[in-house]
Amino acid sequence: MTYETIIGSLIVKPNDQPIFSELATTVSLCDEAAGMYLSVEQHGRADVGKILIEKREWPMIKEAIEKLMAYCE
Repeated sequence: MTYETIIGSLIVKPNDQPIFSELATTVSLCDEAAGMYLSVEQHGRADVGKILIEKREWPMIKEAIEKLMAYCE
């Protein structure tokens, strides 16, 4: 039997904030037996289903999404 290592989630956050900050965006791989997909979340959001992305953080969020999307084939 062989094994592989998969990165399951990435967190994009301001340098001075903790990973649980409401300014942190988590990009995660999900699989509910129908194939992998991505989840993008911001904890602390009162209006569930909505994320806010600032222009300066978009390149890092985009990079995180692209890294994990490679697993969704």
